[in-house]
Parts: sequence; C-alpha cells; structure tokens
Amino acid sequence: MEKRRVVITGMGALTPLGLNVADTWAGVKEGRCGIAPITLFDTTGMKASLAGEVKDFAPENFIDKKEARRMDRFTQLALAAAKEAMAHSGLDMEKEDPCRCGTLVSSGIGGLSTLEREVDKAREKGADKVSPFYIPMSITNLAAGHIAIQFGLKGMCSCVVAACAGGANAVGDAFRHIRDGYAEVMLCGGAEAAVTPTGIGGFTSMHALTTSADPARASIPFDAERSGFVMGEGAGMLVLEELEHARARGAHILAEIVGYGATCDAHHITAPAPGGEGGARSMTLALADAGVAPEQVGYINAHGTSTPMNDSCETQAVKTAFGSHAAKLMVSSTKSMIGHLLGASGAVEAIFSVLALKDGFIPATIHYQVPDPACDLDIVPNQGRQVQVEYAMSNSLGFGGHNVSLLFHRWEG
Repeated sequence: MEKRRVVITGMGALTPLGLNVADTWAGVKEGRCGIAPITLFDTTGMKASLAGEVKDFAPENFIDKKEARRMDRFTQLALAAAKEAMAHSGLDMEKEDPCRCGTLVSSGIGGLSTLEREVDKAREKGADKVSPFYIPMSITNLAAGHIAIQFGLKGMCSCVVAACAGGANAVGDAFRHIRDGYAEVMLCGGAEAAVTPTGIGGFTSMHALTTSADPARASIPFDAERSGFVMGEGAGMLVLEELEHARARGAHILAEIVGYGATCDAHHITAPAPGGEGGARSMTLALADAGVAPEQVGYINAHGTSTPMNDSCETQAVKTAFGSHAAKLMVSSTKSMIGHLLGASGAVEAIFSVLALKDGFIPATIHYQVPDPACDLDIVPNQGRQVQVEYAMSNSLGFGGHNVSLLFHRWEG
C-alpha cells in the first residue's frame, strides 16, 4: 500500500518561555532563559532549587473554572495547548468525521501534585477520605481523555508513557496512524507538571538534577561543566493531517513529517547504551523511513539534557548515524532555555523543529562556556542563526532505554 503523506497544520504550547507558541518561539529566538528559582513550593532544605516553570498560568483563562478544579496541572496545561493547536489548525469538527480523528497525548508521570496531596490526606484522615477525583486526576491518560471529550475526537485515544521520549513517541505514532490509513486527523503531543516536592526530590536523589543555584550555569548542555538537568514543565500539541485532507479544506501547512525511528537500548534503566548505540539506530531508522540521505539534514534538535552521560553519548550517536556529515550538522539543545519537560519535551521540541524549518532560524544552545572534547559537534553556541535548511530532526531519549527520532521537511507549497 502506498504510504500517505502527513503534514502539520496546527500547534499549541505552554512552556517556561510563554503561554502560547508565538511567545515561546520569540523567547527561543531571543535566546532567553526560562529557568528560575522554584515558586510552586518551598524548596528550603532541598539541594535542587531551580526549574523551568510555566509562569503566570491561570487555568481559568483557558478552561471552565469548575472543570479545571477537577484536573491536575498537567491536564490543564495539555488542554490549554490543545485548544491553541486546534484553533491554529482551523479545523471545524462539525465538518469532520469524528471517528477518523484521534488523540495521542503522552505524560511521563501524570498527576504527581494530585498524588502527593491525596496521599497526605489519606495519611491524615484515612484512605476513604481522598477526593473522588483522585484517580481521574492522577492517571496519565486523562489528558488525552479530556482533550478527546473537549473536541469530540472519537478515533483512537491513547497515552504513550515512555519517560522523556513519550512526547516524541506520541507524535511519531500519530504520524504512522495517519500514514497507514487509520485516521485523517490526529491531535498529539505531551504534557508534564512534575515540579513538585517528590518530583524534584526523586530526580535529585538519583543524581539526575543539577544542584546549581545559578540559572546561567544550571542547564548547560554539551558544556564540560554540566552537572545534571533542570526540571521543566509545560505542554506541546500538534495537529497532524493527511496531506490531501488538509489541502481539501484549504489548511495552512506548516511542515511535513516524513520519518520516525523508535528503538530501545535494552541496556540499563537510566544510563544510555555505550556510544549511544540505540539513539544512533533511531536516527538511522528515521532517515530510512523518510528515504532521506544523512547529507540532506541540516539541523538536529538534540535531546541534550545537560547530564554528563547523555550529551557525550548523543554526540557519539550523531556521529555514528550521520558519519562525516556530523561535522557539518547544526545540533543544538533548547533545554538550555526551558529545562527538561520530561514527557512533554519531545512534543515541544518537535514544535521548535517545525518552526526552525518554517522561519529559517536555528535555535542556540545558550549559556555555553566550557568546551568538552566529548561533545565536539556544532552546537550553535549562545547565538541562534538565520539559516534555511530542508530537513530537521528532533531526538528524544528516555529512562528505560527509549530512543525516538522524528524527521521533518520544510513545506514549500
């Protein structure tokens, strides 16, 4: 069967740089840092004190106040981003077959703040006193469920849980779902809100988070002084459509998604495979899926977490997958600006990759100071570049050995 072409027609995002795509992308182009001291809870006595919080987020500005109270923060962020993406797409669901429109939304952890609050309540008052919304607010699939209900999307509705790769998996799986003929429209992405005491404490205790108190030296991907990632929160959503469906309704097409590679290291619960072997395979698979030569790719939005092992292993993976062309690639990490959004990161970074193609702008890796010989790619240090490329790749790597690469093509129609 001939593979159908899939395009992006709408995007929505809430990130540490803004409450919508336009403000977020403006922050990226400025090279602005969205990382700051945590305000969502008191960090006194904790080793890690910085995060990339979504600032000035008032759920009632996006969602009915009563309904918002029955949603965890990660779901509120997801629904707000989904509303922006759907409005941006111009889709009129009254003219669509809802059974051919689906939802795929990832979260790495789900409703952690709800879990913390209700467990404390159970300890104080007894388990039968927890909120009747405790379970539907905390389970990871409810962001997808609320979005499907909001827009009447009656096709496949699912939640990919693959740690830090989940948001990219959601986009890639949605791409395949349309390409293989199961749907015309998929609303996909990821959301996360794990800037909570146990979220920060848990990642700190496993030595994954930096304990730097300086926002300018905390999330510093590929820098020799990197010491761990900075937790971020937010949501990114994309509307994917079959090409002829989008054309028939006169949609504004932002870019085309052409390749998807997904692999597993099968190596370790947290550490990447030596040399980034699994990541290299995911990149190679994405290129093969698209029928694109390595030399055609101009930019990679790297996973680039600012942990010692990730950044050096990802560098080796890029060299393995792209060979001599790796030296000519621009490979930056936007986590330097927003931190690590866990299950939302792959979706938000997919949006950045699309906008890099659309606007001819390559984001910087900000706050870069000390070169590391183990990370010797062109990481676009400190200053973004006005450069037009034809293909951009976005990498996402997750605990459990999950590796995902998405490949996008600039739209010229």
